[in-house]
Amino acid sequence: MADEEFEDAVEAISILESTPEMKIRKISTDQRVPLDEAMVEAKKAVDLFFNNKFTEAKDSLEPKADRSFYHALGNGTFEFLQAIMTYQPKDMERASNVLKSAIEVCNAYRRKTSIAESLGRMVKKADYDAYTEEEVHAELAYAECLQLKAVLTFTEDETLMSFVKGGMKLRSCFQSYKECWQILQNRDVSTDKHTMHFESGVRMGVGAFNLMISMLPAKVLKLLEFIGFSSSRSYGLEELERGYNLENSMRRILCAMVLLGNHLIMAYVLGTGEGDLKLADRIVTEQLQLYPDGVWFLFFKGRLEFVKCNIDEAIRWYTMSWKSQNIWPQFHHICYWELTWSHCFKQEWRTAVEFMSKLVLESKWSKCIYAYMKCAFLLMLGDRMTSRERDEVNALMRELPQWKQRIAGKSLPMEKFSVKKSARFINQKNSLCLPGLEMILVWNGIRILGKDWNCIEGMYRIADVEATEIQNQRQGDKFYHDNLALALLLKGTCLRHMKSPLQAEDTLIDCIDLESKIIEDTYIIPYAMVELGLMFIEHGKRDQGKVLLEKARSNYKGYSLESRLHFRIHSTFNDLKNAGDLPQ
Repeated sequence: MADEEFEDAVEAISILESTPEMKIRKISTDQRVPLDEAMVEAKKAVDLFFNNKFTEAKDSLEPKADRSFYHALGNGTFEFLQAIMTYQPKDMERASNVLKSAIEVCNAYRRKTSIAESLGRMVKKADYDAYTEEEVHAELAYAECLQLKAVLTFTEDETLMSFVKGGMKLRSCFQSYKECWQILQNRDVSTDKHTMHFESGVRMGVGAFNLMISMLPAKVLKLLEFIGFSSSRSYGLEELERGYNLENSMRRILCAMVLLGNHLIMAYVLGTGEGDLKLADRIVTEQLQLYPDGVWFLFFKGRLEFVKCNIDEAIRWYTMSWKSQNIWPQFHHICYWELTWSHCFKQEWRTAVEFMSKLVLESKWSKCIYAYMKCAFLLMLGDRMTSRERDEVNALMRELPQWKQRIAGKSLPMEKFSVKKSARFINQKNSLCLPGLEMILVWNGIRILGKDWNCIEGMYRIADVEATEIQNQRQGDKFYHDNLALALLLKGTCLRHMKSPLQAEDTLIDCIDLESKIIEDTYIIPYAMVELGLMFIEHGKRDQGKVLLEKARSNYKGYSLESRLHFRIHSTFNDLKNAGDLPQ
């Protein structure tokens, strides 16, 4: 891969570029922790952390975090993870302050250039051989701290100022990674002792940036590329894999986390394609040999089995992850979420409700979504619901709108969807059409279900029976066509994954033909078009498929969960472009 992939906005970058509120910190020579010592202690902390010894890992770094950039980076990372998982304002504030201090410590170690040197770089390349190895690593640590701080800033509050600050930090971070890339490409490393650790970090940062930005819609991509960001999903994954293959490098495990997050989670949640399960299997196997009781890789093993639709195995590994530690109860919540879906796939609705009930009571992420999903799964019991369960659903549906929150000034799309559905429940005489299966559909779960015949056939039978029952009802019901369209969308999507394309096509077309009669659930039509378009592409009717995808993208606006569908469309067009079926 040519260097241009990451040099698309070459410009003179001052190594002294800093974030607006950063103070200049001076650390005397006698106070500084030598690079060799800092790296050894940082690696020990990483091993402690991934062996579930979270407190020991943090305690090992904190005492020197004010005078060693690797200690500061590690300490800031641990605080960041805790803040993201708890989502508590006090933890957010603490992590923000710790990362701000870490950025200042990193900056104190970075290369200082004069104005004359900065101007000189406009006409000739910097002499990276003049940098000390400590300065090289400080630049990388600085970029990593900025990346964490930017993410945290976006989630700290909902003001425009937070968005602006986050964007500025992200750009500074990107520029710093570009500087690290230039160092990696142009520095003589023959006398450096820690090149492997630096290289893995640079490849991790460059890869993660390319991967993250490539997932965004085309309009946003064009804007970001105009201001200097690059985006190539395949290149990002290649760099992450190169970083991971540098065995014994300190940031190898971070490359592993990003790769597993993409191949096992983001690819399915966003519907951006099938993850590389062969690579994920190799990484999980290798990391479990190093950290056999580590909560992270036990979880990823469960997720690997889940996306293969080996549901019983997934439940076993998720349970092991959940019970492997009690220091961070927030990690239990991640396992509860996955166990909920695992039992949904088996149509064990009450067990799914048990885990969702834990999330309603314990997790701070989105009580609104959790409460709606609990109701949705209870409603799947139908006549088997007890009177107590029915009373609970009725109460929760009326309470959950008050729990809708705003993050970065925006309502969460899935929360808005949940609130809409709660209102529909009330307007529809305390009933909904297949709400549990609808949740599986909008969370892109059917593509996973389709890997196991028993799972997908079970869902198909429920949708088929519901569609027949609705058609036998009187059409005078206000939401008759909305409910019928949903049942047909679920049925047609199942048939697509059951390899019954002709039946799937007829069913999805019947769904789309109801467009003019739908009152509320307008999202169903573009979703049905995308399912039909994807099926056409799979079976060689690429032109027909592309027309349907483009129609779904361009002709429908303002419906529920629109961005989720656009991610899938964007990913499909990217795949077609890479395969030569669309102009570059």
